[in-house]
Amino acid sequence: MFNNKESKKEQTEVAASDTTHVAKGTVLTGDVETGGNIRIEGKVVGNVICKSKVVLGGGTSIIEGNILSQNAEIYGEVKGKVEISELLTLRATAVIQGDIITNKLLVESGAVFNGFCKMGVTVKEIKLSESQNGKATKAVLQ
Repeated sequence: MFNNKESKKEQTEVAASDTTHVAKGTVLTGDVETGGNIRIEGKVVGNVICKSKVVLGGGTSIIEGNILSQNAEIYGEVKGKVEISELLTLRATAVIQGDIITNKLLVESGAVFNGFCKMGVTVKEIKLSESQNGKATKAVLQ
């Protein structure tokens, strides 16, 4: 109701310490945005935008969409572009079908990625979309 910048800042700080879980067997359709960590054991059909860390567990976990995050640790499969501002870790079971843009990359033996890879990218900030006058703005790396 009221635009209080202090209140928004407090909400963002609280969200950064929280972890969202998408359980095994769950299929989530649509874009996901969070200020905190997110761990995905199921399937997400849509983009994942995270100001903290994305963990895509092993087994049946999959993201069919893009990932935009500060850090990510991938055990599962991604079909889309992966943009990470700090460290991207591809574990032995990771499969990436799409381009990777990251500052630092750690790849374990057995990990697979097919696409373009650009490293050493310095990214300032990930902004989550905000609804302004009924219009949503997109999250971007700036």
